[in-house]
Amino acid sequence: QMEFDMHKLALGITGALAFALIGTSAHATETINFGVQPATMPIYIARAAGLLDPIEKKHDVKIEFRKFSYGAPENQALAAGELQIASAGMGPAIVAAARLPAKLLAITILEQTAIIVPKDSTVASVADLKGKRIAYPGKGSQQYPLLVKALADAGLTLSDVQLFKTKGSDVPTLLANKSVDAGITWDPHVSNALAAGHSKVLIKAEKILPIKQGNYIGNGVYAREDFIAARPELIEDIMVAIVKSIDLILTDQEKAIDMWSEQIGFSKDVIRFALTERISVYNRDIVPEASTLEAYTKFLKDAEILKPEDNAKFDDSFARKAMAAQ
Repeated sequence: QMEFDMHKLALGITGALAFALIGTSAHATETINFGVQPATMPIYIARAAGLLDPIEKKHDVKIEFRKFSYGAPENQALAAGELQIASAGMGPAIVAAARLPAKLLAITILEQTAIIVPKDSTVASVADLKGKRIAYPGKGSQQYPLLVKALADAGLTLSDVQLFKTKGSDVPTLLANKSVDAGITWDPHVSNALAAGHSKVLIKAEKILPIKQGNYIGNGVYAREDFIAARPELIEDIMVAIVKSIDLILTDQEKAIDMWSEQIGFSKDVIRFALTERISVYNRDIVPEASTLEAYTKFLKDAEILKPEDNAKFDDSFARKAMAAQ
């Protein structure tokens, strides 16, 4: 009888342990995969300033940054469900919002793109680029249509210049070596070239396509629709953290520079150039307004980056609530 009772006791303990393990598994902290790139994104400030910690505790989640060098693989990961939310250049962000089960939630950085030339160049205007060799990061990039528009505004066409396709990160080196006469790229590569002292800005994106607060739109945050539906309160809290981060950037630039340098490994001088030269511009109004997106979508359609039937989906409610909460 005692042997039978001990057997029942052992079964009871095993069952209780199994139930406890099942319970633990069912309530395991959820990982939220957030796509990022090596750029001065506000979400890095949110992490460094400790703004994500209370959000993770409140919602029982762990926000993991998944790093990508550019937008295409980031969008592929989002499409596969490997990311729930992402921050990327507005070109990839809008393509994702148009073609993937995703919506744009915020515009987090303005500007970020410029045409640059060697510091001792005699090129003083876009019109002076006639016959010159220009480095650019390919037709699928948002920099390509910006270059085309800048040339058109100066009365030039692509046949008037020599295009040299390269990686955006290689543009500063090509300019330093005088391998090209000009280049169009995005930050941090623009600020890298400026901080190195061998290049200067010919024209910034704000002079080519000013569509939000007199600026070009550089970076956006977007998320999968199933994640938005499942975790609206979490998304709202993340948006609040982004607005708070932008407030910190605007009020304590040096602290933000220190945080970014530690988070993404850029030199402080490069980040300082990005801010002081307004290559990357920040504004707490992160709302993706319909009129702004319509203008930008048309721009991408004209450049054949988007198809005529493509229309970006967006939800501005989270950004509006986040701004109102501060």
